[in-house]
Parts: sequence; C-alpha cells; structure tokens
Amino acid sequence: MTDESTTDNVVDTLEREGEVAADFLENLLDIADMDGDIDVDVEGDRAMVSIVDSDEGRVPRRLVGSDGKVLDALQELTRLAVQAETGNRSRLMLDIAGFRAEKRQQLVSLAADAVTEVKESGEKKALDPMTAFERKVVHDAVLAAGLSSESEGAEPRRYVVVLPA
Repeated sequence: MTDESTTDNVVDTLEREGEVAADFLENLLDIADMDGDIDVDVEGDRAMVSIVDSDEGRVPRRLVGSDGKVLDALQELTRLAVQAETGNRSRLMLDIAGFRAEKRQQLVSLAADAVTEVKESGEKKALDPMTAFERKVVHDAVLAAGLSSESEGAEPRRYVVVLPA
C-alpha cells in the first residue's frame, strides 16, 4: 500500500465520521426543533463538524452553554454516536456557532504573548488551568513559535508551562 492510498483511506474514514456525526446532530436539532446547518470538514487527523447559523435562524447559543460545557457534552455524545455506528473511537471536534474557532484564536494570542514573555525573560511561564482542548491549542502554538511547553497539575486544574529555549 502506498503512502498516498493510506492517506486516502484515513481521509475517507474521517469523512465517514463527519457524515455520521452530521446525521446524528441533524436528528438532534430536529428533535429539539432548533435551527442550524451542519458543516463537515477534515483537518489534519480529525473530522471537524460545525453547527452554524442557517437561513432559517441562528443556532441557539444555549447549545454552547457556560464556558462551552454543553458543547463539550454534545461533542462526547456525538463521538459516542460515531463509535456506535462505525465501531471506531472518534476524535472528531465539534464547534457550535464558532465558539471553538473564536476560543482557538484567543488561545493562540495568549500563547504568543507567553512565548514573547519567556523569550524576553528567559524564565518559564505557567498559564492558568485549561481544558485538554485548550492545552492542545496552546502547545501547538508554542511549538510553532519555536519553544516547548509541558502540562502540569491534575485535572481539572491542569495547566501549560511555556519553557525557555
């Protein structure tokens, strides 16, 4: 099997996950009589599924919940629905009304500020506790900026420490 056909198989699998997730979420929105369109994409090694505003109306922001807690719960339910259908554990990422996309931008900015501070001071910098999603975004941004980072602490108070070069 070539690398290209392996990559094609992975993309096909992720696209299938996205389709199953979209069907599950469309049914959920219908049952709850809520508006929203479903967008499916593949980014890297994950299916990315988003519930976005539709022509009929806005996605109810209560689907995001306080600090994304309802969104996190819906993501886990969606992953379970995908696993039940495909037999494979899913790592899909769910976004609702751009909440995660906006949060990602804030975290990238936070990481950039921390990197600048660490480069100037030569001292490590501990950030506030974050969710696993938030820590992943920060670790990726720190690495892209040429530094390293590590997670410390125990859930739910786990946090990122940006390390000097």
